[in-house]
Amino acid sequence: MTVEIRLILCCGEALIDMLPGTDEGGRTVFAPHVGGAVFNTAVALGRLGAPASFFSGLSTDFFGEELKAALETSKVDLRHVRFSDRPTTVAFVKLDGGHASYIFYDENSAGRMLTLDDLPDLGPDVSALHFSCISLVPEPCGSTYEELMRREHQTRVTMLDPNLRGPFIKDPAGHRERLKRMIAMADIVKLSDEDLAWFSEDGTAEDIAKRWIADGPALVVVTAGANGAVAYTANNRVEVPAVPVSVADTVGAGDTFNAGLLAAFHDAGQLTKDRIRSLSTDEVRTALELAARAAAVTVSRPGANPPWRYELG
Repeated sequence: MTVEIRLILCCGEALIDMLPGTDEGGRTVFAPHVGGAVFNTAVALGRLGAPASFFSGLSTDFFGEELKAALETSKVDLRHVRFSDRPTTVAFVKLDGGHASYIFYDENSAGRMLTLDDLPDLGPDVSALHFSCISLVPEPCGSTYEELMRREHQTRVTMLDPNLRGPFIKDPAGHRERLKRMIAMADIVKLSDEDLAWFSEDGTAEDIAKRWIADGPALVVVTAGANGAVAYTANNRVEVPAVPVSVADTVGAGDTFNAGLLAAFHDAGQLTKDRIRSLSTDEVRTALELAARAAAVTVSRPGANPPWRYELG
């Protein structure tokens, strides 16, 4: 019996975002919200109707239970999750003009302490893997996720979003080297213009994207907030504008964009190693447009709250 290959496995952190607000006395207070870059992408994929699965370490504490419930509510498959009684990672968020910055508390957490022994055995129902953000930084989980990509990238579509959090990166040079290794293994790389600048490479965004493509990826996408996004392949350049919207904040915008890309490729039957390397200009544009529409909904409301498919019309 042939098993349909379909699941998109999101590999990385789930955490609690402590988002700021004010109480009746005008003092700053923080309220807990489920989040994490890879968690947000998994949730967004599920809500967009794509078959999402999740691999990370989740705590059995009450924050972990909230994360588990949120994933299940968004129809995310949890068969690959590793549960433990270690604590949940917590991130305090500062918003400045809607732009988010973060402070993380991650020591000995359920997500951080993933080791090579925790790597899942993947069946033929997993067609693609997505990696991102802080889970690629600390040890032992950083090496665990890198090894998972190394083990799977030759037979399954892999996507990488560096999604950098500066204060969390204690060894920028070492992290840059890890990301360059993972870029070379990835089929799809998506990053913001700010993250691209962090790599400190010579040339324009197109120059850098073309160099990276020569080393491995089929598609490099650079987002620039309100200025839209540009995608590069070996032979083409595709640009789409951002969708005009009143911005509440940018929390989860890039994560939702990632989900939009993957969902579009899945819907079109393009999440295979061969198809992702033969995308036409129109096929890339279609995916970018869905990603931009989904991200616009997320930024229009507070926190990381990705849209359901019906909200996109």
